[in-house]
Amino acid sequence: MHSMKDNNNPLRLYSFYVLYILSFLFISRLALSIWFYQRVDAVEGWSSILLQGLRVDIATLSFLLLIPVIYSVFASHSSNRPSAGSRLIQVWLTLITIFFVFMELATPSFIQEYNIRPNRLFVEYLIYPKEVFGMLIKSRLPELINNTVLTLLSGYLVWKWTAKSIHSPNAIAKKWRPVVAFFVLLLLAIGGRSTLGHRPLNPSMVYFSNDPMVNSLTLNSFYSVLWSTRQLLNEESSNKLYGELPEQRIIEAARKFKGGNHNKFDNKEVPTYSRQSASYHGKPKNLVIILEESLGARFVGSLGGLPLTPNIDNLSKEGLYFTRLFATGTRSVRGIEAVITGFTPTPDRAVVKLDKSQKNFFTIAALLKRHAYHTEFFYGGEAHFDNMKSFFLGNGFDYITEQKDYLSAKFIGSWGASDEDLFNKAHQKFETLSAQNKPFFGFVFSSSNHDPFEYPDGRITPYDSEKFTRNNAIKYADWALGQYIKQAKTSNYWKDTVFLLIADHDARSQGVDLVPIKSFHIPALILGEGIPQKIDRRVVSQIDMPPTLLSLMGIDNDSPMLGSDLSKLDPDFKGRALLQNGQNFGYLTEENISILQPHKQSVSYQINWNDFSLSNPTITDNEQAKKILGIALWGKLSYEKQQYKIPKEIKIRIQ
Repeated sequence: MHSMKDNNNPLRLYSFYVLYILSFLFISRLALSIWFYQRVDAVEGWSSILLQGLRVDIATLSFLLLIPVIYSVFASHSSNRPSAGSRLIQVWLTLITIFFVFMELATPSFIQEYNIRPNRLFVEYLIYPKEVFGMLIKSRLPELINNTVLTLLSGYLVWKWTAKSIHSPNAIAKKWRPVVAFFVLLLLAIGGRSTLGHRPLNPSMVYFSNDPMVNSLTLNSFYSVLWSTRQLLNEESSNKLYGELPEQRIIEAARKFKGGNHNKFDNKEVPTYSRQSASYHGKPKNLVIILEESLGARFVGSLGGLPLTPNIDNLSKEGLYFTRLFATGTRSVRGIEAVITGFTPTPDRAVVKLDKSQKNFFTIAALLKRHAYHTEFFYGGEAHFDNMKSFFLGNGFDYITEQKDYLSAKFIGSWGASDEDLFNKAHQKFETLSAQNKPFFGFVFSSSNHDPFEYPDGRITPYDSEKFTRNNAIKYADWALGQYIKQAKTSNYWKDTVFLLIADHDARSQGVDLVPIKSFHIPALILGEGIPQKIDRRVVSQIDMPPTLLSLMGIDNDSPMLGSDLSKLDPDFKGRALLQNGQNFGYLTEENISILQPHKQSVSYQINWNDFSLSNPTITDNEQAKKILGIALWGKLSYEKQQYKIPKEIKIRIQ
């Protein structure tokens, strides 16, 4: 019988394995911190990142090794051949090594794109392997090969190393096993919880600064993705993140936010349902919404960005141009949620992807369908991506045009048909509907401005010498948009249509702030015959677009939307916008931004509008904090109780 000091003691294997993984994660975290040393220095974060990072790594390994270690303590083997249990442990250690290494190697590219460690976005994208791996193969093939080789090599080395060590016959004497198991279990439980408090370790416990990316360095990417997966499987309620308010207070805050001249809120089924009369009183017009992929203000010359959008810049002089409009989030589905439904952002996934919103959820398509409009979604790729097809078909869209419908496309890339093919297809359909005297709503979602940034030759003079870059793709997207508007202006439907050109979100979330305002700044332009030529400098949100469009079309706005009809508000209205950056919720005004963070007090910052920087943090006034909390909680409440819809008893009059 072997003693506790036997060289075959299985605990020796786990000790060496833990040291190996901790060393690897330490080196990875240190390298990332050196890469962003200026941001780390700015918040004096070196000790917090390295010490709290060690805490997170120990907690991660404690949970991952709990069952294998306890099994090994009690295991006895009567033969020289490894048992099935030993082989399973060998497989387990190899697999978690592969995941640790793969996630850390993938982290730099993810941070470059999203300004944070891999999180729920990483998990959500894995649902679409065709699009994602096609993009990686075309744009990041050397990196993909390198990371794959290193990951598999690390897994192979661990497999070979553990092949002999994992089989330790009778390594611990039977009399010692219960005692050893007790202390090992206690040690791993403490390590896994990482605290003696009521709540076990979570990211907010190790976050220490106002820079979300620097905070994320305290995690390891394996832990970050596991935590995000847990959230996806069990969405954490906003009231658990930000605090609680009575239901009636939440409803009152939402109604007050809606503002404007409304009839009484007297519908119990839908507490924010009210009527807003249209500003245009002629024959109701058609609607075309063009949602441009990843077109942040930083790329738009007329908004102080790079000179990549000459067509948008010229068109901005012909319609209602919003120079301080802000996206509600950093994902396409968040932009769709805001522009099509007018729904306010939450820390949960956008309603496009949530179960309870797949039918009977309010969209302007559902409203216009009741007015006998033809409703159609136009996309160059596959409409199942991000669950768009299910959401649209269940909520007012009768038709979907997607990649399979482009039988004679001029160019097909990784994300489907090019923008010019997309616009040509939509234009043909609008011409046909106009000839049939059929009112229509067309939602056109571009995709050319998406990594790997593919576009046809001979359309533009490239901005960058290398062809497949974001700048060149944006320039092509602007060219395709300009070509379409030229076509539309000569069409039969131009005079009867309101057009909205707007981005879904910026290309990347960058900056050190809890909510980097500059990364939410996007262009928005309303065009059409009779639309005033005006620059609107108020702070406004994507959620203000649906009620404004309905008003300019001549459609009475009977809806639960909280956005404002910007065509009718007092010119002195300075505006406000809602910004969701991960789990941080921002309420932006002309004067400041107030930010709700998980399990913390709301903090307000002054804004320098020249560079969008934040300064002078103060605790938000109590009444203002409750007002913002009510707005932040309303989305979750109305979704859970299915209160964001057109009430059943309401019958819309067809004009």
